[in-house]
Amino acid sequence: MTRRAYWLVVAVAFFAAFSDALCPAPAAAADLKVISAGAVRGLIAEIIDDYSRQTGQKFDFTIGTTGQLRNIIASGQHADLIIVSTPLMGELEKTGKLTPGSRAELGRVGIGVTVREGATVPDVSTPDALKKALIEARSVAYTNPAEGGTSGIYFAGVAERFGIGDGNQEEGGADPRRPRSGDRGRGRPRRARDRLHQRGRSSQGREARRPLPPTLQDYSAYAAAIPASSTDPAAARAFIAALTSTAMAERWRSNGFEPPK
Repeated sequence: MTRRAYWLVVAVAFFAAFSDALCPAPAAAADLKVISAGAVRGLIAEIIDDYSRQTGQKFDFTIGTTGQLRNIIASGQHADLIIVSTPLMGELEKTGKLTPGSRAELGRVGIGVTVREGATVPDVSTPDALKKALIEARSVAYTNPAEGGTSGIYFAGVAERFGIGDGNQEEGGADPRRPRSGDRGRGRPRRARDRLHQRGRSSQGREARRPLPPTLQDYSAYAAAIPASSTDPAAARAFIAALTSTAMAERWRSNGFEPPK
């Protein structure tokens, strides 16, 4: 069977346009230290760049999967703002170490197919079509489930259902080589030729164009909050306000991001 040269990516795709509704920050402000889900950081790169350019605010990000961030935060690493999956945010709230009332729901994104610009987009509208696309792909990249990436964990289960997971590949099937977790957010997988992604638009030259079929769809929701130990809560609040402003709602939707449920 001939293998196709499309790229498939499993990751979290966020909103990728940002020029309105920016809240001003003091000139020459200190870097805002943010602990963030890797996919969020990678896919809001343009948002951060625009915000920095228009407000003068600079950022210092620590990124990782949900599992990695759980450990990073538990280690006591300082942060002025935290952006993580809602399950992890719930865990953090129970510690009493977040500023009361600072939590803001950012919304949720589902999983879909991402290909290189100009490449053929495979049909993934039904479970059978998705399985065929995975089998015909040269390889499939997604976050290593062992590193705690929510989309990687989910996709590994889907691949196993199809009988094309690691160590259980059909003849001629996809080779799901996994990139390092951070590679997903930056859009630079090592070795993998084809990939799966969560819906939205990436700033690295790949665009998510097809959601998974409804019976296989899964969503990852994200929230932001300010740690009680933040040394610049005002700047953190300004950035959250910009991200959650009503002027941004349509832009989020147009990039595959759904309002909080």
